[in-house]
Amino acid sequence: MTAPDEPAFEAPWHAQVFALTVHLNETGHFAWPDWAKAFGATLKRHGLTRELNGGDDYFIAWLETLETLLDGQGLADAQAVETTRAAWERAFLSTAHGAPVTLVQDA
Repeated sequence: MTAPDEPAFEAPWHAQVFALTVHLNETGHFAWPDWAKAFGATLKRHGLTRELNGGDDYFIAWLETLETLLDGQGLADAQAVETTRAAWERAFLSTAHGAPVTLVQDA
């Protein structure tokens, strides 16, 4: 359990992907039991090759599950997700420390 003065999530993106998943569930894009089954399978697969610490590795598995679920429903094409991820990486790596990152996707 998290102490009252400690953040519930290690990193802002953990909270964001968690909130996005809850929102997509609440708006009917998938049922929570389907999410739980898919996430459990991802965690099991990831846990077979390395120990999970509940931080980034846990939320990387969370994000992978969300992307897979949305791709399976035709809501987020895997290629479009990869294109956006690559654009974000380029933008992040070319932005000066402390400056806001601006994402510009290729046309």
